[in-house]
Amino acid sequence: MARNVQVDNRRREEDYYTEREWRRIQQKERAERRRLRLLGLILAGMVLLVIFLCVLVYMVVFRSHDKTMQMPFVLEEQVVSTSLFTGGGDRADGFSSGLCVTAKDVNVSELSLDAYEAALFDLNRGEVLYAKDIFTSRSPASMTKVMTVLVALKYGNPDDIVTVTQTALDIEYGSSVCDIKVGDRLSLKQLLYGLMVASGNDAAMMIAEHVGGSVDHFVEMMNEEARALGATDTHFANPHGLTDPDHYTSAYDMYLIFNEAMKYDMFMDMICRANYYAEYTREDGTPVAVTWESTDHYLTGEAPGPDNVIIYGGKTGTTDDAGACLTLLTKDLYGNPYLSVIMHSPDKDSLYMEMNRLLGLIPN
Repeated sequence: MARNVQVDNRRREEDYYTEREWRRIQQKERAERRRLRLLGLILAGMVLLVIFLCVLVYMVVFRSHDKTMQMPFVLEEQVVSTSLFTGGGDRADGFSSGLCVTAKDVNVSELSLDAYEAALFDLNRGEVLYAKDIFTSRSPASMTKVMTVLVALKYGNPDDIVTVTQTALDIEYGSSVCDIKVGDRLSLKQLLYGLMVASGNDAAMMIAEHVGGSVDHFVEMMNEEARALGATDTHFANPHGLTDPDHYTSAYDMYLIFNEAMKYDMFMDMICRANYYAEYTREDGTPVAVTWESTDHYLTGEAPGPDNVIIYGGKTGTTDDAGACLTLLTKDLYGNPYLSVIMHSPDKDSLYMEMNRLLGLIPN
């Protein structure tokens, strides 16, 4: 019925106009429809053009500077050694798969450092950017604690509650401590943070006793782990790094140990802390609240880092025998990770000054 009404209305319009006028009206309507379709196509084309230009600008201006961010280590891949590795293009064998490899000094003529040992590793590319005498065994001081944490995280339970014993006091007087007391009750996790942030030697002893059953057995576990990692220039005599003639490692072995520890999320959190707040109880139930401050001057703001480098964190070490030491994880402005090691710098001021020079080798 509605269709018949529409047809009737159309016929009335045709009857109202002359045939010539009606054709003119129809031509105008067709022309208007064509104009509207053309305008729609032009608008759609302009929208597509704007989208294309936006994508083009984004790719050229922003993405052209990006570098692919990869996981630091992909153990399934075979990694070709650096061009400086003796043997040319041979693939690294055994434990070295996925690691930075070199057999000699790298770029020492371009950067002269007073530190006895120094190294810079590009973790994404598996390249050694700098290496100075990195296979000589020396006292590592508190950098030892990286291995202590690694073994504790691998074999211990961070939620365990530990009661402090006399073992915590069996350390050199005047060395760095968390100042825990016999009878204190705190978690293994808190002890680990005290170990890495405040570099507490008393925490190291309690971690070793709790996880290993005895300090001596824990040290055996540390040496077993070193052998498993291929750290052939390493031997530990204690869990804290105080001087002992039978306690030593090398800059390259510190890289291997730190690299393995980086697989643990808790370790990654520990090394970037400027401080750590802990609450626990004394033997009589008295509550204790303490904030342990970092020994890393980069994290505390006492030592500024280079402009083109993001300081993530690491582990310091200082004794008369070891000098000033630091193993440090950093990133470039694209987020690519680098690991640097300095052993036996003359003093702390020299340590951070030379570390900045070493980090200056990171590509912009």
